[in-house]
Amino acid sequence: MRALILTNEFPPEIYGGAGVHVDELTRHLRELIELDIRTFGSASAEADGWRVRGYPPTADLAATDERLRPMLAAFSRDLGMLADPVEADVVHVHTWYTHLAGILVRLAYDIPLVLTVHSLEPLRPWKREQLGGGYDVSSWVERTAIETADAVIAVSRGTRDDVRRLFEVPEERVHVIHNGIDPDFYRSDPATDALARLGIDPAVPYVLFVGRITRQKGIVHLVRALRHLDPGIGVVLCAGQPDTPEIAREMEIGVQAAQAERSNVVWIGEMVSREEVRQLYSRAAVFCCPSVYEPFGIINLEAAACETPVVASAVGGIPEVVVDGETGLLVPVELSVDDPMLPIDPDRFELNLAGAINALMADASTREVMGRAGRRRAVEHFSWDSIARQTADLYRTLVD
Repeated sequence: MRALILTNEFPPEIYGGAGVHVDELTRHLRELIELDIRTFGSASAEADGWRVRGYPPTADLAATDERLRPMLAAFSRDLGMLADPVEADVVHVHTWYTHLAGILVRLAYDIPLVLTVHSLEPLRPWKREQLGGGYDVSSWVERTAIETADAVIAVSRGTRDDVRRLFEVPEERVHVIHNGIDPDFYRSDPATDALARLGIDPAVPYVLFVGRITRQKGIVHLVRALRHLDPGIGVVLCAGQPDTPEIAREMEIGVQAAQAERSNVVWIGEMVSREEVRQLYSRAAVFCCPSVYEPFGIINLEAAACETPVVASAVGGIPEVVVDGETGLLVPVELSVDDPMLPIDPDRFELNLAGAINALMADASTREVMGRAGRRRAVEHFSWDSIARQTADLYRTLVD
C-alpha cells in the first residue's frame, strides 16, 4: 500500500498544530505503508518506501492583490503536485491549501480521497480580515473537497459534529481519529537554560500561553484577563506570527498595558525550538488555552504530557483532551451567533479565565495531582502508534 500525502506544512517548515500532526502521523505511518509526501515547504528526502518533495509556487504573483496571494500561491503549488506522476493507492490531504490538488488527483487517477479536518472555514470568519475574497475561495474549495472525499477524518467528536452540521456528508463517511502526542519527547524537562535565555525567572510561578496570534486562539482575551490575576503570578506569552497587522497592533497595546501594571509579563514573539517549548511547558505552573475555536487543541496535550495542569475554554474538541477537575479546569464560553469568534460576554469570559488560573495557582497540591493525571491520560489515550494504525486501516477499507 502506498499513500500520497499532500500538506502545506512539513519539517522544517511547521507553524501550527496541523504541521505537527502531519509530521508525527507520517513518521509512524512509514513503519506500516509506503508514503509519497508532497509539501509546500522545501523538504526533500528519499528512502525505501519514503519520498518527500517540496513544491514552490509556479505563478508570478507580483501584480496580485496581497490578500489573494496565499490562495493563488496554494493553487499554483497544488497544480505542481498534480503534474508529477502519481503512483499511490489513496490520496490524503491536510488543510484547505491542498484540497484542490486532492480533488484533482482523485479524479485524474481514480483513487480514494481522504481528508483530515484540522479546522473549518465556516467557523473561522475572521480569516476574511486576512484573505479578503480569498476566504470565499478557500471556503468553496474546502466544501467541495469535504463533500467529495471518500472518507473525512475528524480530529475530535466535536469536529465530527461540526462537519455533519455544516456540510452534506453521509454519516458513514466521517470517522473520528484523534490527534496525538509523542510522550517520549513531551515529558517533564528539569532544564532551565531556555528560561534564562528568554528572560524568565524560574523562581516565579507562571501561567503559560503557546500559540499564534489569531482571533481563533483567544490570545487577546487572555491578555485582557491579566488585570484580574493575582499580582504574584508570572505570565509568559509565547505568541508570534500575527495573522494581520490589526491583531498584531491589538496584541502590542494589550501587552504594553499589562506590563505597565505588572513587572512579571514576558512576551516571546520569536519562533522557539520544540526543546525550548518543552521547557516552557515543564516549568509552567499552569498552561492556559483561551481559544474560541479549537477542533482539538494539541497544545493542551503537549502541556499535559509535561505534567502541567491546563486551564482551557470549553469549546470544540478541548473537552475531549482536558478532563474538567481531573487534568485541569474548563471555562465555559458562549459565542455570538453572528460572529462565532466573539464571546457574547467577553468581560465575563476573561474574568472566569483569570478566576480559574488564580484558583489553580493558589493550590499547589491540586496542580501536582492534575499534572500526573494529565501525563497518564496523554500516554494512555493519545499514542501516535495507535493513530497511525487506525489511519492505515481506514486506507485499506477504501482500497478494498
